Amino acid sequence: MKNVITVRKLVKQYGKLTAVKGVSFEVRRGEIFGLLGENGAGKTTTLEIIEGLRQATSGEVTVLSDNVHNGCSDNIKNKIGVQLQSSAYYNFLTLKEILELFGGFYPKFIPAMALLEMVGLTEKANSLVSNLSGGQRQRFSIVASLVNDPEIVFLDEPTTGLDPVARRRLWDLITNIKNQGKTIILTTHYMEEAEMLCDRIAIMDQGKILALGETHKLIEQTKTPFHINFVLTEPDPEITNKLKVYGKVANLAHKSNHFEVRLKNQANLNKAIRLIDKLDPESLTVGRATLEDLFIELTGHDLGEGNV
Repeated sequence: MKNVITVRKLVKQYGKLTAVKGVSFEVRRGEIFGLLGENGAGKTTTLEIIEGLRQATSGEVTVLSDNVHNGCSDNIKNKIGVQLQSSAYYNFLTLKEILELFGGFYPKFIPAMALLEMVGLTEKANSLVSNLSGGQRQRFSIVASLVNDPEIVFLDEPTTGLDPVARRRLWDLITNIKNQGKTIILTTHYMEEAEMLCDRIAIMDQGKILALGETHKLIEQTKTPFHINFVLTEPDPEITNKLKVYGKVANLAHKSNHFEVRLKNQANLNKAIRLIDKLDPESLTVGRATLEDLFIELTGHDLGEGNV
């Protein structure tokens, strides 16, 4: 697939602080590309440089073959849509009026009511943004970035602060946008969100990219891709010690009867399951590693332990 965004050796400094430290990646047409990392990792700064909202200290960024080092040209602005991490709208205009105002800035635009229908907000067309719930406001924020029918959509932490139900509705919306043939680049610090939505991800930490690739292939690169989770009525130290031959054994949440085994390969997984089965466990779950496991391996800490 053709690359629509190319970033090469991007650096951004604020005085003595280097927020972005030579990152490089491409975004392919029609994919959802995620920048994954905790707050302070450099995700938003990177995104804002690509959007033309900040100027890089050094490096090269091209969007749809245009260099955006000194900001986006009018041609590029007409082809991208931006949803910022925090958006402010006119308090005295209705949703419909805001979208009509935004549409007037572009040579091509989607009618306001068609946009509101896309996100299930037609009944709120004559409401003010201040009267919307958190989930409704986020849906409106995303659809406002689509007013010019862009080729590329930028979403910065689109589901932060939402409850699980509202978050999943946003996921459906983002997937629907992709299905319209648009390219999406988003930032997130939610592992499940990145794993669910993104075709490819770049894991960022302290301004650097630690891993880059297709989401499922990155997960497969973890040191222990297989997990067994089991609960015993009566723990058997002899058996649990034998399990250590096949993988790393640990008590979950310091519970003496609840165990997790992490294993390197399928062969050890099969042997461990047969051994655990002899213990007649109350419950047994077999699973695979997640992005969170990979993140911890790469950074040495859980998401949220670093900069805030």
